[in-house]
Amino acid sequence: MPTTKEYFDGVQQKLSGIEGISYRKMMGEYVVYYKDKVAGGLCDDRFLVKPVKSAGELLPDAELELPYEGAKPMLRVDNSVSGEFI
Repeated sequence: MPTTKEYFDGVQQKLSGIEGISYRKMMGEYVVYYKDKVAGGLCDDRFLVKPVKSAGELLPDAELELPYEGAKPMLRVDNSVSGEFI
């Protein structure tokens, strides 16, 4: 199931105050960039980020999930914050 426009709009609204965030739609999903580098993505209405050290420190309870079959695991943001992300 591709990420819905409503979910994308909600994430985009929440991140709108962060300078350097951009998005690219790819095959029904979205790649999230921070300062022109891939930071994560929106996959199946889930907000996932690369499991770099700083992300792990900010999201210590985040679970690793696969964005799609055969991909590297990423941290799920929306389940690691109180309640829904959007």
